[in-house]
Amino acid sequence: MPESKYSFLIPTSNNGQINIPLTEGKALFVLGANGVGKSTLMHNLFQRNYSHAKRIQAHRQTWFSSNSMDMTSSTKVQTEQYMKQSDNQIQSRWKDDYSGQRSSISIFDLINSENIRARSIANAVDEKNIDLAKSFSNIQAPIQSINELLAIANIPIKIILGKDDKLFASKNDSPFYSIAELSDGERNALLICTDVLTTEPNQLIILDEPEKHLHRSIISPLLSSLFQKRKDCVFVISTHDVFLPIDHSESSILLLRNCQWNGSNIISWDADLILEADQIPNHVKRDILGAKRNILFVEGENESLDRQIYQLIFPDLTIIPQGNCSQVEKAVEGIRETENLHWINAYGLIDADDRTSVQINNLSDKGIIALNCYSVESLYYNLEVVKKIAKRYAEINGADENQLYTNAISGIIRNILPHKERLCSRLCEKWIRNNIMTALPKHKDIAKRNKFKYECDLGDIIQKEEALFDRLIQEDRLNDLICRYPIRETPVLTGIATGLGLTRENYESSVRKLIIDNADTKEYYRILLKPLADLINKDK
Repeated sequence: MPESKYSFLIPTSNNGQINIPLTEGKALFVLGANGVGKSTLMHNLFQRNYSHAKRIQAHRQTWFSSNSMDMTSSTKVQTEQYMKQSDNQIQSRWKDDYSGQRSSISIFDLINSENIRARSIANAVDEKNIDLAKSFSNIQAPIQSINELLAIANIPIKIILGKDDKLFASKNDSPFYSIAELSDGERNALLICTDVLTTEPNQLIILDEPEKHLHRSIISPLLSSLFQKRKDCVFVISTHDVFLPIDHSESSILLLRNCQWNGSNIISWDADLILEADQIPNHVKRDILGAKRNILFVEGENESLDRQIYQLIFPDLTIIPQGNCSQVEKAVEGIRETENLHWINAYGLIDADDRTSVQINNLSDKGIIALNCYSVESLYYNLEVVKKIAKRYAEINGADENQLYTNAISGIIRNILPHKERLCSRLCEKWIRNNIMTALPKHKDIAKRNKFKYECDLGDIIQKEEALFDRLIQEDRLNDLICRYPIRETPVLTGIATGLGLTRENYESSVRKLIIDNADTKEYYRILLKPLADLINKDK
């Protein structure tokens, strides 16, 4: 879709007309206090993109009287037409004539999408097209997606579609009860997830004040996961909460300070477009005072695998990806060394990169744990976890779990061997860069005016690494190979997933679901990450 499909032109009193870039797969936060014209601006945005926009309003009704489809398909289509016309009227900024119907339509869409998937699989099986049935089953079920989203957002409930097409919930494995009995926050999260996941492809999703009824520790990871699942859409989020754009540093921000009225109409805004969240002015950041949080900075990006798995393993932490290890170190050290941010406990999690024990201990003293692995894939594809996934799918499909596991791991050595030189040189590159940075002279050394010289035998370094690689192969130490090298650059991960009859995306989603469903799996990961867990417990 061309970028010009979405229009967001805003007249300002300080910057002329700003043409806000709206690109699929990206998010824009509209940040400002009450009374600065956010609602009017969101309404104008919806009007200009009427044919391909969905607006989830701030004054939405978050309760529903039924947990089933309480309208027919034809009634639903007609009601949606009326709602869209109503949303286009100026009074929709503060009034909603269809508040009850909106929640009913959300429930209808969720149940309907679940049934459509089930019918597609059943029809393919009836036609004896098993490959087609498998391809449909590999598409994550809507309710399964919602349960994963809720778990990542620290909401301990599961949704199921029960008898007579009714939706039920269970909290912390309690007996199932109607979703109408969920708390305000739980219902709000469910409705936001449902509305976003069931939106038509390539739409503009306008979300007003998603933090209503939801704690910031919930809405931030929830939004991250929704952005990831709907990369085909553009998100514009109106909020008062400065944490949301700070937590999503790859998003743009439209900062509203004031607006100018002409009669009953706003003619311009005092506004600035900020392309990176860390550029939010200090006077806005003051809003975070008093909001003590435990933050874990990890490597990777907002859409990477890191954030999703760590949020499930450590649900009490706010997970913020910071790119590479140097950025993680700077973020943690910056917060820990800044007295006016003393209400935030900051931790870091980085890859060990063959650091010495002295370097690892020094990092731990600074609140940063260095894991003995190359990347987060070593957690997802840890062979104990692969074995658990094999067992789960064997139970579902009536297969032999040992055979599934054997299929998954049988190609690891075959898939990794051709990449030996590149994998070893990549690992050596990180080790050499780390050592060079450590050896660089400090200002005290420079003041002494001595000569500085650094030398290393590259041939010897890579020869030793290749010898270790060969030894791991010979000893069949598959987990060590997965842990030590950048295996995502090889066919290894795809081979493991395919051996289980899954795509990589399905496998990784299954791992996250296993953490949600199985307390032993979460505990296994916490044992793997014991140095971090110990560091956090020490600060309690």
